[in-house]
Amino acid sequence: MKTVYIVRKERFNAAHKLWRNDWSEEKNQEVFGKCSNKNWHGHNFNLFVTVKGAPSEETGFVIDLKRLSQIIKQEVIEHLDHKNLNLDVPFLEGLLPSTENLIIKIWDLLEMPIKKEGGILCKLRLEETENNFVEYFGDHVPY
Repeated sequence: MKTVYIVRKERFNAAHKLWRNDWSEEKNQEVFGKCSNKNWHGHNFNLFVTVKGAPSEETGFVIDLKRLSQIIKQEVIEHLDHKNLNLDVPFLEGLLPSTENLIIKIWDLLEMPIKKEGGILCKLRLEETENNFVEYFGDHVPY
């Protein structure tokens, strides 16, 4: 059976600031720059979810993309869209809301629901800006 990789893109908007209370304002500014703005800053995030599997003989799908979209919206987007990542998102509580930390938490939210639909989550890509993004492969070796 052949393995196919499919990708679904979803979007959300969120605000955050990168700030450590145990550091001085100067140290936060030095390390995080504009991202430490005391009045927050926001991003229009793009989330790409890659699922792998063999196409079903019955449907030809690895996973129904409409169902994948529903899972992403229910498990991730509803919790993050138009939220302050520092204040409004319980699963980020106590965690610096960097894009790197965020993508790991998103993986944790999506892995099992996708598996229940017969797919294997193999890659997430989270674009914070047009120039900056992170990719995460869970425990998989990417290449």
